[in-house]
Amino acid sequence: MKYIFETILEVRDYECDIEGIVNNANYLHYTEHTRHLFLKSLGVSFAEMHARGVDAVVARMSLQFKVPLRCDDVMRSCLALHKEGIRYVFQQDIFRQSDNMLAFRAKVELVCLMDGKLALESPYDEVFKDVIQA
Repeated sequence: MKYIFETILEVRDYECDIEGIVNNANYLHYTEHTRHLFLKSLGVSFAEMHARGVDAVVARMSLQFKVPLRCDDVMRSCLALHKEGIRYVFQQDIFRQSDNMLAFRAKVELVCLMDGKLALESPYDEVFKDVIQA
């Protein structure tokens, strides 16, 4: 897969459950944070878009948990992006840095709301025009 953005994150101890592995819900935080950093890399603030009445919201997620991450693990969080109709589809993979093992895979589908209403076209079309994959 051809990723268009990558970032490095570290597991914090409070993100782990009694088994000593990252609690499943935290992977959603990792993917969301990666998408927000991706936007920042394009010069866009998620918060500023919201202030303008433009909200990209998750419509659907498909998750695959592969290899557990543990406290102090370093991970490489990667994403690819394409568009299907009005949906922005992010393929997001998280790799354990120590051995490059795929730890988590997600397909995250977002739609855009403008002033609370589903938008057929959005400012994100312009933001993503140079990076979106066919």
